[in-house]
Amino acid sequence: MNQEFTKEIQDWLYLPHEQRDYAKGALYLLQLTGNQIMYRNLMANPRRNAEFIERQLQKRLSFRLQRLTHAQVEEMQQQVDTIARQLMPNTGDSFKQGKRDDHDMLPDEIQALYVENLGIVQRMRELHLRLRSLSTEDNPARDCDRYPFLKELIDLDKKLHSNWETYDHFTGTDGAAVMEDNAREESRKAVRMINLAKGRYAKKPSEELKAQILALYCKVINPTDKLTAELKELGII
Repeated sequence: MNQEFTKEIQDWLYLPHEQRDYAKGALYLLQLTGNQIMYRNLMANPRRNAEFIERQLQKRLSFRLQRLTHAQVEEMQQQVDTIARQLMPNTGDSFKQGKRDDHDMLPDEIQALYVENLGIVQRMRELHLRLRSLSTEDNPARDCDRYPFLKELIDLDKKLHSNWETYDHFTGTDGAAVMEDNAREESRKAVRMINLAKGRYAKKPSEELKAQILALYCKVINPTDKLTAELKELGII
């Protein structure tokens, strides 16, 4: 992996949006993917395609920075293959069987988990089909192209099972209390992680780290004025 090229992409993403040369960003994507058709489409109006270029480069930069080995990606692929075998057949029937008899009497937020899982399964199907379409017998997909799809599929599978766990075991007031305790613990954990990350951001800001801190901040229940002020001072919020 060319570390100088990785640094070049990272430096480009560090630039303020108004200073970025999106034609250059499109060229980086061409170098990373070899996709001439995508490159021509982006070059028709690079500025209009800015969000797509940024998102795709960020995905690939994350992969390169994490220095994932081929063996690790293959391990993720095997995990996704197992997920697909368990999930895809008879999904509609599985959902009907999984719906609780008292579904209509459950709180709205618990019913919403069932509905959310329908959407998650649909998204996982779409990702799996796109992942399969990346490779042909004569032209297997590269690890950096597969990685974003594999990661999202694995993350969605975890969310799917977490939703089912909450939905299946909700018992009323006690269940609500457990959910509230979990939310508070998640909030405390998010604050700890923000405090660790904001120091790194102050020394070396990046869009990726900023996005991570923002995501954590959204999990904090009633953030303190001090924390909010610190993040504002850093330009994160």
